[in-house]
Amino acid sequence: MGSGGREHALAWKLAQSPSLTKLYAAPGNPGIAEEAELVALDATDHAAVSAFCEAKDIALVVIGPEAPLVDGLADSLRAHGFNVFGPSKAAAQLEGSKGFTKDLCARADIPTAGYIRTSTLDEATAALAKFDAPYVLKADGLAAGKGVVIAESRADAEAALADMFEGNLPGAQVVIEEFMRGEEASFFALTDGTTILPFGSAQDHKQVGEGDVGLNTGGMGAYSPAPVLTPELQQQAIDTILRPTVDTMRTEGMPYSGVLYAGLMLTEAGPKLVEYNARFGDPECQVLMTRFQGDLAAVMLACAKGQLEGVTADFADETALTVVMAAKGYPGTPEKGGAIALGDAETGGQKVFHAGTAVKDGTLVANGGRVLNVTATGANVTEAKAKAYEAVDKIDFASGFCRRDIGWKEVARESK
Repeated sequence: MGSGGREHALAWKLAQSPSLTKLYAAPGNPGIAEEAELVALDATDHAAVSAFCEAKDIALVVIGPEAPLVDGLADSLRAHGFNVFGPSKAAAQLEGSKGFTKDLCARADIPTAGYIRTSTLDEATAALAKFDAPYVLKADGLAAGKGVVIAESRADAEAALADMFEGNLPGAQVVIEEFMRGEEASFFALTDGTTILPFGSAQDHKQVGEGDVGLNTGGMGAYSPAPVLTPELQQQAIDTILRPTVDTMRTEGMPYSGVLYAGLMLTEAGPKLVEYNARFGDPECQVLMTRFQGDLAAVMLACAKGQLEGVTADFADETALTVVMAAKGYPGTPEKGGAIALGDAETGGQKVFHAGTAVKDGTLVANGGRVLNVTATGANVTEAKAKAYEAVDKIDFASGFCRRDIGWKEVARESK
């Protein structure tokens, strides 16, 4: 289920699974059409999705985006007897509500930033006095990676709060957090509610501008693995963050099944939770799938059935790096309809995942903010970056743009 770059990467890897017999994608995109049979299904129409699965005798449903999970699609499908990779509506609150997650961290003694939940503009403005600049402000609901503001001054924070409460961001609450210092990394694990299977690390580039400046986006590029998340830090994150989360969710009657994506801040005091996502990251999924070497369908089915114990996940030692090509205007109002010619971008072993494309009158065109994910592998970040941009430069996409510095921090470390 889904239509973005994350779903193209999942479909591409699922299509390689020895255990797979037939793959459908709903609604999919032109890239996914090369891997699966596309189906015109609306994820909000649970009855229609269930009826399709019944008609086709579907053995496993993989839900890509967060919105259908928060909407309870997994519950509806499970109620009809289908195996689903993705958490229940109750468990998906880990992404759907920042406040829910912060309160769970408090109950389970999970290391994270200090916080206050606020429900009105006056309450939020008064709460700022309990924090030092910079101020971290998070809209409580889903905001496609754009509901977080880091305000450098009290005046900026007050303006941002006014926009959150009186503007268009979802949720009737705003969580105000202390600013954590350190480097951020993403850690992924599959869990069936009991067993935790580590599933790789990555580092994303959220801001639209080079050097990590400008507006937040859904992600302008990523690489995997994240060398800063050492095996020791990864184990510490499992022991102090993921394990207490999984155990608490199960104990409290909302067991978590699917992929658990932990955004971590690597502080001087150790890893701390920034936030959880209830699905694979986008574009982190693209680099994880490029490195994953197993039967993805079999692993996901084991997860869905509660049979993860003893299952392993093998990843190539190589680094994978992806560059997001976006339509001009993103993350504001992107230009749609721009023609795209991929040329021979994939002839060097690179892979171009479709994130926001359509076919119009036989021509591939931009149909979203983030349009393509140009992905390559190499011995390290420096090599993978060079190969990815080599492919970027072969693509004719006049109304598109990309950051030219994906992986810049790690490239600097590798050059020392």
